[in-house]
Amino acid sequence: MPVVLTAQTLLFDMDGTLVDSTAAVARTWGRFAARHGLDAAEVLASAHGQRTAETVAAHAPAGTDVAAETAWLVAQDVADTDGTVAVPGAAAFLASLPADRWALVTSAGRDLAVRRMAAAGLPLPGVLVSADDVAAGKPSPEGFLKAAALLGADPASAVVFEDAELGLLAARAAGCYPVVVGDHDGPAAQGRPRIADFTAVSCASSAADGLRLVLPEPVATRTPVLPV
Repeated sequence: MPVVLTAQTLLFDMDGTLVDSTAAVARTWGRFAARHGLDAAEVLASAHGQRTAETVAAHAPAGTDVAAETAWLVAQDVADTDGTVAVPGAAAFLASLPADRWALVTSAGRDLAVRRMAAAGLPLPGVLVSADDVAAGKPSPEGFLKAAALLGADPASAVVFEDAELGLLAARAAGCYPVVVGDHDGPAAQGRPRIADFTAVSCASSAADGLRLVLPEPVATRTPVLPV
């Protein structure tokens, strides 16, 4: 039996959730690691789901100008979208949603989010909460709370699609209902509904019932019906 969820709104992470930017991200952090004599794999492993400035601050040698280095990295990211594609099924799924019922909540900056969504052929929602729009990045719930507020929704009635530990923690802290996208298996993913991609996910909407999601794999320990 599939998992059925109802919600007022859907909130999406971007990289790894809607957009596969793996190659571009690896190239950018590889350049950063090479500039500073760091282990690229170690830097990349910690960067997922985190704002660029926070990753720079965590790994750059003492005395590095974090703001300048972050600006350099962001420019590299914005200029390099080779190999950036949509996660399977994402385009059709987003096209099926009411425009005022979904938002993007990403650890990327606004310019980069716009660029990557365009490179992947995906539409931008009316509400985009980026790294530039919050004081604290994931795992802080600030981004998800702000997106829900801008959509006029109770966070408890929002389903969040996330692929990273920090994002799943942020969604839970915001009071939203997280769904794991992909194969992340960290602690925050345990017992959550999971989808490989969006090819078998469907959504119907009505004024009376809000959004009704059908997920293909019944991984969750419970099947909640959220208030609408």
